[in-house]
Amino acid sequence: MFKRIIKFSKNNSLFLFGARGTGKTFLLKEKFNKENSYFIDLLDPESYLRYSSNPSIIKNEIAALHKKIKWVIIDEVQKIPELLDVAQMIISEKKINFALTGSSARKLKRGGANLLAGRAFVNNLYPLTHNEIGDSFDITEILKWGSLPGIFSFTEDEDKTDFLRSYAYTYIKEEITQEQVVRKLDPFRRFLVVSAQMSGKIINCSKIARDIGSTTPTVQSYFQILEDTLLGFTIDSYHTSIRKSQRESPKFYYFDTGVLRALNNTLSLNVLPHTYQFGDLFEHFVINEINRLQHYHKKDFKMFFMKTKHGLEIDLVIERPGLKTALIEIKSSDNIREEDIKPLIKLSKDIPGSEAFCFSLDKTSKIFNNVNSLYWKKGLEEIGL
Repeated sequence: MFKRIIKFSKNNSLFLFGARGTGKTFLLKEKFNKENSYFIDLLDPESYLRYSSNPSIIKNEIAALHKKIKWVIIDEVQKIPELLDVAQMIISEKKINFALTGSSARKLKRGGANLLAGRAFVNNLYPLTHNEIGDSFDITEILKWGSLPGIFSFTEDEDKTDFLRSYAYTYIKEEITQEQVVRKLDPFRRFLVVSAQMSGKIINCSKIARDIGSTTPTVQSYFQILEDTLLGFTIDSYHTSIRKSQRESPKFYYFDTGVLRALNNTLSLNVLPHTYQFGDLFEHFVINEINRLQHYHKKDFKMFFMKTKHGLEIDLVIERPGLKTALIEIKSSDNIREEDIKPLIKLSKDIPGSEAFCFSLDKTSKIFNNVNSLYWKKGLEEIGL
């Protein structure tokens, strides 16, 4: 069992969104005891039929509950968005609080739902972070299999492979087919493979459209689906001028390295240190870790990448409220040398009000010119996580 670091309000209704398998249901059952909460599972066919035919019946059920019931938990609320109208009415009467889970807010938004008009706090749940995993954390294993909670119930590689392949298939079947998000499933299947191969790179929607036999607007909508369902996120290009930064296409990162490998069909390949694949997965891991932790700790960080017209790049630029802008290069090497980070050294001198870091697997802290080279865990602490 893993202790999650996400914090909930004890006195206000809340949404908990997250991709399938991140542990939303388990977490809420752990946080809210049975004595003062009433649980509704919309994945249960009987419950779904009852509430979909008459959403307002929930008012009658709540009225009949014992007075000690303070919370109503509705799992997968996006399946019946009409329940939100009833929940908002009950919340406004200050009778009870709601904890509402869903794999995405997409269907709620598409159906015109207003997310309880701000009366419920919105929280996102992600795969496990390194500090949630604790002493059993192994960087190579995480790069290979990711950190969805379910992966840790298996010890054999074959079982982990089957789990991740099933996860990818389940997403296509349940999230896309059943929710009727896309009309043609075959182009979307091809898109998932290509988008996984392009994860961490600058998005070229027109090229992807040609590769999968679709259109650029369709590909753009596909990326939006992945973001809406929290299966990934985009990072914009950085420039001190907002107008200029918007000229460069963003990068897209999948939310979990194991799912990424399942989608691009590389689960059968071993992940070996000092290889390109290892370095690419390590970059994905660090960026995901920063994204998860800054959300959990409510840091309001803004994440960017930087690429100059001369081809120099910085993996991550983070604007931190009240702190200097952090410039971060991510290297999987266990022995960082000055030549490894020359572009960062050069670019950091041209960005006033910034501080530069290299996050790596090198456990020896070093300083090269104006760049602080740190082991990745220490680096996360240094930037405020």
